[in-house]
Amino acid sequence: MKRILLIEDDQEIAHLLQLELGEAGYTVDWASGGMSGLVRLREAVPDLVILDLGLPDLDGGEVARRIRAGYEVPIIVLTAADAVERKVSLLSDGADDYIVKPFHPAELLARIQVQLRHRDGGEQISVGGLEVYLTKRQVLFEGQELRLSPKEFELLSLLVSRPGKVFSRQEIEEHLWGRQLERDSNVVDVHIANLRSKLREAGAYGYLRTVRGVGYALRQRESD
Repeated sequence: MKRILLIEDDQEIAHLLQLELGEAGYTVDWASGGMSGLVRLREAVPDLVILDLGLPDLDGGEVARRIRAGYEVPIIVLTAADAVERKVSLLSDGADDYIVKPFHPAELLARIQVQLRHRDGGEQISVGGLEVYLTKRQVLFEGQELRLSPKEFELLSLLVSRPGKVFSRQEIEEHLWGRQLERDSNVVDVHIANLRSKLREAGAYGYLRTVRGVGYALRQRESD
């Protein structure tokens, strides 16, 4: 049974989500603040975190950053903010997905299933000096481990599954979020930039290729 940590200060919303997620087969731990949520996470790392943005003690973005600094657990943010800039900021803080209030519990359940499905995987894939271990969710370049966020790992796993294939923005959105994002969203660009930066830091230059107006691909070799 998958465990979900719900960090939400609104008791009514928390009880509703505990009921809905419990009926869907999940075990839900509830924390009403950012600090108590971080304590619960350290005590028992869950399979997924649902994080409210407006907490009484810590900003939700700060909580996301603290979680991401030490854990790879997927984070879905609940937010009343609908501005593109704020959404991009949340993803940069370490969130993997967001859902704008008010929302239907069925939509949240669908988002949860997408995130957990991405964490379940199988084989190891090697491309050049890159080694991607899907089950362990580990990435090595020439023996050096890369610390990727869950979304960065899923993005790299998609690209490495078919080296040389150019994946469109729409294909990436469907794979990572289970839907197409808003037309003016640059969320994919943010994740691509972060992934490219981490690959370069590890010495993996030239692996990530941008085809302007088409999409993104992983080169099979640095010299390709």
